[in-house]
Amino acid sequence: MGEMYRAELLAPAGSLSVCKAAVFAGADAVYMGGQKYSARAFAKSSVSEEDELLLAIEFCHLYGVKLFMTVNTLFKERELEKLLEYMDPYVEAGVDAVIVQDLGVAKVLKEAYSDLPLHASTQMTANTREAVSLLSSFGMERIVLSRELSLKDISDIYENTGAELEVFVHGAMCYSYSGACFMSSLLGGRSGNRGRCAGTCRLPYTTGGKKGNFLSMKDMNTLDSLEDILKAGAYSLKIEGRMKSELYTATVVSVYRKYLDLALRGESYTVSEQDKQLLKAVYDRGGETSYLYQHNAKDMIALADRPFRKEEEELTAFIRKSMEERERKLPLSMELKVESGAVLELSLEQEDIRISVFGEHPVEKAKQRATAREEMEKQLLKLGNSCFYAKAIRITGEEEVFIPLSALNALRREGCERVREAILAKFRRNPRNRKCNGIR
Repeated sequence: MGEMYRAELLAPAGSLSVCKAAVFAGADAVYMGGQKYSARAFAKSSVSEEDELLLAIEFCHLYGVKLFMTVNTLFKERELEKLLEYMDPYVEAGVDAVIVQDLGVAKVLKEAYSDLPLHASTQMTANTREAVSLLSSFGMERIVLSRELSLKDISDIYENTGAELEVFVHGAMCYSYSGACFMSSLLGGRSGNRGRCAGTCRLPYTTGGKKGNFLSMKDMNTLDSLEDILKAGAYSLKIEGRMKSELYTATVVSVYRKYLDLALRGESYTVSEQDKQLLKAVYDRGGETSYLYQHNAKDMIALADRPFRKEEEELTAFIRKSMEERERKLPLSMELKVESGAVLELSLEQEDIRISVFGEHPVEKAKQRATAREEMEKQLLKLGNSCFYAKAIRITGEEEVFIPLSALNALRREGCERVREAILAKFRRNPRNRKCNGIR
């Protein structure tokens, strides 16, 4: 056994369905944005951005997972004036932090919501101890480092600042420095700094009579280096890919979860060939790379797109099946007290939350057929589409009573909803307490 570490596995989500896949696959936190003010403005969504993001915040909190909201584009002055009105619902829902690129945005948010954590986006290109110290002094509780840093660079920054550092560990990399690119904007009028990158670096180009993908970098893969990354001082290990599918996200998160848990316990490991193939099956740009041990090498470029191999269809089918089996619910213990002449009392317990709900009418003694205990239990077990499953059910009190099944159903639904609300209430804020109304 080696040294013990603390770390967070941070997953991308471009929609609620992908968010759920990330949570069930083992993510500690998820980062997600709407179509406004986010560096992935084209991420797909099945409902309106506000509704989807609010649902994702609630979903993550029910399962003890954090959600970080991306507001990581550069702002125009008129947009800044509307920022707080846009942010209020998410702040109220209890979003755990906001990832920002624009220092003006950071200033407005910090003044308005004093208890809202801010994270400095990788697009701030923080790559030195001085930059990290400066951003920390501006109130950034976490710094997302540039992807171009080596392990030595990361270690130097951590040792000299002690800042909470977020480091990319898997996914696409930009040819430009840390995504601060004007190529898409100049060639196609779509700025990457405004969340509309067209991926022009991925196109084939011709130079010296030769045609190839000369600007398209291979994807980052650091699965073999997780313990080294932890030793260097990284806390949050970030997976790139808010435009990716549920399949991609669930696969990458589950594989990294497996080996990160070993690294967190200080155990040495060797990545299995099957896990390597799983990652390639969901996405492979033509090889793997990272800046951890090298800088500016020809083999970091994916000169040609790699075709999808037939055998990978079997692997993706296997992944999809495992995704269906991953969905989990929260354990709920229930106790039903039955006494003739008194109203029903249903007590529910979920970890540290204890809720009691009561029926509307007194229980009557059975005049003909009594309601069997098995019938009562069957109704309580009908948790359906809720986020709970019955860990334990206990029924106490009289035997020879009659209880309408509709009364049990109503009591169960009310109890579950109140437990759910009690969980979410731990995270909610009151945005009406914000200290300003925007820019001045």
